[in-house]
Amino acid sequence: MEVDIDRPADLDPCFVSQAYGQASARRRTGVAKCTELKWIVMEISIHSLLEGATRAMGTVAVIDVFRAFTTAAVALANDASSIVMVRTVEEALASREAGIGQICMGEVRGRAPEGFDFGNSPFEVSTVDFRGKTIIQRTSAGTQGIVEAASRAERLYAASLVTAEATVRALLSASPDQVSLVAMGDNGIKRTDEDELCAIHVRNRLDGRLGDPEAIRRLILAGGEVGRFHDPARPLSAPGGRGHRARH
Repeated sequence: MEVDIDRPADLDPCFVSQAYGQASARRRTGVAKCTELKWIVMEISIHSLLEGATRAMGTVAVIDVFRAFTTAAVALANDASSIVMVRTVEEALASREAGIGQICMGEVRGRAPEGFDFGNSPFEVSTVDFRGKTIIQRTSAGTQGIVEAASRAERLYAASLVTAEATVRALLSASPDQVSLVAMGDNGIKRTDEDELCAIHVRNRLDGRLGDPEAIRRLILAGGEVGRFHDPARPLSAPGGRGHRARH
């Protein structure tokens, strides 16, 4: 899903890899791109958490697998016209009141805030017809990263594992010189397996390497985050100004 701060692309990707060294704060790699006249190197860096979103430059993909951008992807697949991503609950509710969108979706500490139409569950929205609706989304990690990165990003994408291949295609189609992948983690303050693995997978695919989605799935299922979705003490579904817009 691309967030609407884009610019026209003028280069075509060419799948020839060039390795970079590793830096302590970020892993760096590169993909060479070609036009008829010259070669240009695409620099790819992986950042983590909200702090990483503040450092992200160039074309930015903010990653939140559990579950903001998985839920957003399902909503768009169910014909939502767009998603406006905001930082606060108050901003989401005010945006709906102002007519910017019709649906508030998201969470605070895993629960849908009072006044929201839906929580942060892809299962919850999987059968909802959002045709023609604009959704306003607020979450504790993903949308925070989008808002934080928006002022510096040349193009901005919201990504998860279910949109990984589409994100790779979109990134390559724009042929950027610099790509920053931001794994948002738990509340933007604690790294999580699923977001870090998704970032590595996207990086590898940008490098032209084959991915292994089944291996990633097994690693995530073996990690610590999956159990919380089965914990009855941590309900994660919905109870009975402006943002950054995502689109197909």
